[in-house]
Amino acid sequence: MPTQITDIKVILTAPEGINLVVVKVETNQEGLYGLGCATFAYRHIAVKCLIEEYLKPLLVGRCAENIEELWQLMHQNAYWRNGPIENNAISGVDMALWDLKGKMSNMPLYQLFGGKCRTGIPIYRHADGKDLNELCENIQKYNEQGITHIRCQCGGYGGGGYSKAPFNSPSGALAGVYLDSKKYMRDTLKLFEGIRSKIGFDIALCHDVHERLKPIEAIKFACELEQYDLFFLEDAIPLEEGEWIRQLRAKTTIPLAQGELFNNPYEWKFLIAEQLIDYIRVHISQIGGITPARKLQIFAEQFGVKTAWHGPGDMSPLGHAANIHIDLAAPNFGVQEWSGTEPPNFVIQELKGPREALLDVFPGLPEYKNGYVYANDKPGLGVDINEAEAAKYPCENTVTTWTQTRLTDGTLKTP
Repeated sequence: MPTQITDIKVILTAPEGINLVVVKVETNQEGLYGLGCATFAYRHIAVKCLIEEYLKPLLVGRCAENIEELWQLMHQNAYWRNGPIENNAISGVDMALWDLKGKMSNMPLYQLFGGKCRTGIPIYRHADGKDLNELCENIQKYNEQGITHIRCQCGGYGGGGYSKAPFNSPSGALAGVYLDSKKYMRDTLKLFEGIRSKIGFDIALCHDVHERLKPIEAIKFACELEQYDLFFLEDAIPLEEGEWIRQLRAKTTIPLAQGELFNNPYEWKFLIAEQLIDYIRVHISQIGGITPARKLQIFAEQFGVKTAWHGPGDMSPLGHAANIHIDLAAPNFGVQEWSGTEPPNFVIQELKGPREALLDVFPGLPEYKNGYVYANDKPGLGVDINEAEAAKYPCENTVTTWTQTRLTDGTLKTP
């Protein structure tokens, strides 16, 4: 008897105070269900609505085994396509269908992708600090725990926190996260000079511009950073000005990573085909899940571009697990960003407090050990959800402030 979809549920939970969206696809086979990540933390209610009101009626009664058919159906059904809300909704279902496929075959997902190219996944973590000394202390703590790739910032992405306008802004300027690009570049160059002086060149360092520079500034910044031997410079060019990456590539030898905001294949196609970047950094639920991510990984492989999937805190453990399964089977894997699913005694810089809640809600998390992350070899994604525990941590629908970035004159700037 074919495995048919009988129900699609959306589970909202926030065990660490970050809104997570999980999709559960149930079938006509007793006890057989799949789970996927549809997390869009800042528009979670819109994703929930799209799944329940549009995707569920579209899919219930269809064969759960036909993943490609169902992905294409979801993608084209609304006519307009490739938006972040729709893509995350599709991702939740798509990952759940892959999870189902693994459970039906009694194999971990990486086996369905051709098996392992490596036994463990090297990760990088984020180190921040109020000054150079604190940052270097945090880098050293990570390094002592086996992590050799570390992203370094000081005071966030090119600016401080959300606050009223600074004194040099015009009268009446609104509150926000104010950015001074010149100061940011000077401070960051001085920061990396200090880091290399203190810890040497054995640790691989990354830095995330977060698209907060003008393209011509990013070119100058990248050239000046070359002397500090970065592993990669991330998102130096804003998404909307991607053509500038051709000029950035021509001016600098620093490795470039790009793509966490990408939604549409046309945003990465020319970057890979022209070999303008070294690492593709998409958030796989943002592009529609495992199905398009595998196609992207294979496409990038043909041009020598490596993967470094986005792996932030605003992604469910199911999304992290999907990253790891693709990484294990990808010849062109580079490095994996990791926001942390470790035991509570692990040093965490981004997320404060114990991790027991996350472990209670999502049993079967990928395992961290000495700088590497390992899949748990259970069928499918290997991660389950305890719905009773998940219900203890409701999501909050609040106004997002960290994206309200502004230039010194008060003008809004994409974050």
